[in-house]
Amino acid sequence: MQQTFERTAYLVLGMHRSGTSATAQLLALAGAELPDNVMPGDEHNAKGYFEPWKISVFNDQRLRAAGSAWDDPFNLPYAPLAPEAEADWTARALDLFKAEFGESIHPLLKDPRVSVLLPLWRAVLNAAGIGARVVIPVRHPLAVAGSLARRDAFPVEKSVLIWTLYMLAAEAGSRDLPRAFVSYDGLLADWRTEVARMETALGAPLPRLTERSAQKIDAFLTKDLRHNDGLGELADVPMAGPMAQEVLDWFTAAAAGQAPDRAPLERAAAQIAQMKSQMGVLVSPVTSTLDSTRAELLYQRQLGEVQEQQIRTLQRELAELRQERARIEAVVDSALAGR
Repeated sequence: MQQTFERTAYLVLGMHRSGTSATAQLLALAGAELPDNVMPGDEHNAKGYFEPWKISVFNDQRLRAAGSAWDDPFNLPYAPLAPEAEADWTARALDLFKAEFGESIHPLLKDPRVSVLLPLWRAVLNAAGIGARVVIPVRHPLAVAGSLARRDAFPVEKSVLIWTLYMLAAEAGSRDLPRAFVSYDGLLADWRTEVARMETALGAPLPRLTERSAQKIDAFLTKDLRHNDGLGELADVPMAGPMAQEVLDWFTAAAAGQAPDRAPLERAAAQIAQMKSQMGVLVSPVTSTLDSTRAELLYQRQLGEVQEQQIRTLQRELAELRQERARIEAVVDSALAGR
């Protein structure tokens, strides 16, 4: 019998650039609660990431502590550190989670890195006495690859392999949790149908899906969120294509409400393990070193953007105070003139 919690987190898992931001915003508009420090939008995602940037930075640090990185194509399965070190990272993650979400009833945690660090974050939720519901958006890996080519100049082979790894990690780590697989294209075409399937799969309605929030979701999920429609043949991608096609077929069936056999996922995990044994020692250290520099630049950029946002907020509040002061002075002057 599944344990019942007073508080339940929504975890948006899956690959970077695969619709996790759109899914997170839908959940936020429907009543799940975002953290205090959310990553703002940029030229790669103008509508925003809805991602806790401090937790993202923490996750990058934890991945590097194990000699890995977010774009390590062989980061499967989860590699715990020595018990004392693992306990320290979990305690730090718990403190960060509490600082970001406070007493939220339905905290919304969206960072694709959680997919490959799911055992750590599940330990955090257990320590906090919080249940979990998982939502995994499903997007064609070649669409993801197109986005990563534009943003990070990744070759298609690498992007498809990382997509496969993230999807396998998200599925394997959430099997005993209430979870829903959501078609990203279906979400943009008819989000109400996808949400109805989501609620059925999760066994619970979204916290506050009202007519007003539905209107906001209509305004957010627009056609401009669909990029990289020209896909090509996934099976033609060297090294990872045929494996990724089997994994995609599994997730597509799961998003349609079916219960496909997990044999293709097990084959893909075994293939990645074999590739890791042959090439992992060459790839992972390089990936980790590059990611260290990238993560530090990201932290400084996010810190600067947050500070700029705070300054703009203070400037707006100051302007409002000046307007209110001018209004009060006008009322007083008018009253004095009439005496």
